Amino acid sequence: MSDEAQRLHAGAQALGVALNLQQGATLLRLLDELEQWNRAYNLTAVTDRARMLNLHLLDSLSVSAALQGERIADVGTGAGFPGLPLAVLHPQRQFTLLDSNGKKIRFVAHAVRTLGLSNVQAVHSRAEALRPAVPFDTVLARAVAPLPKLLNVVRTLCGGHTRVVALKGRLPAAELAELPAGWQLLSSRAVRLPGVAAERHVLMLGLRAMEPAGGAAGGPAG
Repeated sequence: MSDEAQRLHAGAQALGVALNLQQGATLLRLLDELEQWNRAYNLTAVTDRARMLNLHLLDSLSVSAALQGERIADVGTGAGFPGLPLAVLHPQRQFTLLDSNGKKIRFVAHAVRTLGLSNVQAVHSRAEALRPAVPFDTVLARAVAPLPKLLNVVRTLCGGHTRVVALKGRLPAAELAELPAGWQLLSSRAVRLPGVAAERHVLMLGLRAMEPAGGAAGGPAG
């Protein structure tokens, strides 16, 4: 196993994620493709490969435990994060990766073909324009928008059971105080990302109306 592979596996283990050898190799192949496309299409401002591993691969894997259900949407996926690494880790789940940026979603579609990810659909669309026949079980968002705007944008993707999982830096107290009516914070977890000093938080939000009556009263005001 190469030094880079060892670092990936150790970083994942530190996050409570167990990668097998094939999954680790697939994730590093994804990094190869991202590096190559990034030189031509400027998909991400992160250009150092070691930082890509930390800020894209490991950051994506940090929300693995927050996934629920079988149908996962990743809105504003950009170059495919966190959706692509999570799809590698969870082949039994179905992932829909959305972005309005054509060149980025073209890379996602290329990565899906190259890595053989039959459980991923790349969709060139804004989240608010999508009207799924059945709500998603989990909606992921990494650095898409402040929480009040994000929850309004993804509302058409959500049902009463849906969990919206937002990847944030510092805990956004001001945003949490202004959640749209009907939404509540269900959990907040600080994450220590290997090789990254900056704060990371994983927030899980849901609609009040479908929560048990005893739990709904305890969330932040909507």
